[in-house]
Amino acid sequence: MFIPTFQFSPVLPVALIYILAAVLPAAVLLRYIYCHDTVEPEPPGLLFLLLLSGVLAALLASVLEGIGEAVLKRFFYQGDPLYPVLLAFLVVAVIEEGVKFFFLKRRTWNHPAFNYRFDGVVYSAFVSLGFAAFENVYYIFGYGLSVAVPRALLAIPGHLSFSVFMGMYYGRARLRENRGHHVSALFSLWAGYLIAVFLHGVYDACAMSGTAFATGLFVVFVLLMFAAAWRTIKRESETDRPIVRGL
Repeated sequence: MFIPTFQFSPVLPVALIYILAAVLPAAVLLRYIYCHDTVEPEPPGLLFLLLLSGVLAALLASVLEGIGEAVLKRFFYQGDPLYPVLLAFLVVAVIEEGVKFFFLKRRTWNHPAFNYRFDGVVYSAFVSLGFAAFENVYYIFGYGLSVAVPRALLAIPGHLSFSVFMGMYYGRARLRENRGHHVSALFSLWAGYLIAVFLHGVYDACAMSGTAFATGLFVVFVLLMFAAAWRTIKRESETDRPIVRGL
């Protein structure tokens, strides 16, 4: 009788380590945001859907960024010092924050669970960290574990920070819309998106430029942005208020 023999393959354990290194930083920050939603925790099904939406946003962004970069190259030489700045702002930041915002609004704007202002921060963070986790898997499998630590300390919190400010204004927009202040609500939606684009653009422009000045500016900018994001999470959580009258 033939008895099959199995040999241990190191591929699966290595793949699991890579996936864990990619996903764990986002999971830690997701828990941090979730624990600050103290008034009324959000439905797990909705949060899971937002994470998947972040993955879809990352896939869509990769296609759109490829198109955007191709268009940019037709007008600007890659060696031009202005090129990484334009790439960071007009392609990467505009597209990535745009697709995140698209899925955020599509999934949550009219959802019955969206009944407190801080929910906007939670929803935005889950979409953004779903995006960041998927992007992190791509980078770690592509470049190895050497990029895991810097991305855990910079890229993942960076995506969270962009989302915090977008979510803060998103929650305010829903509150104002519910009060009948439609123009003010639209202003808040645009403000949240444009602030996220600006922060993302500065982050990537400094990282892409590669000069000593850009590196120094990057360090100062990241420290200030992270500190502001953490203070915003704490303040928005502590001053949370209902969107629906009577709650």
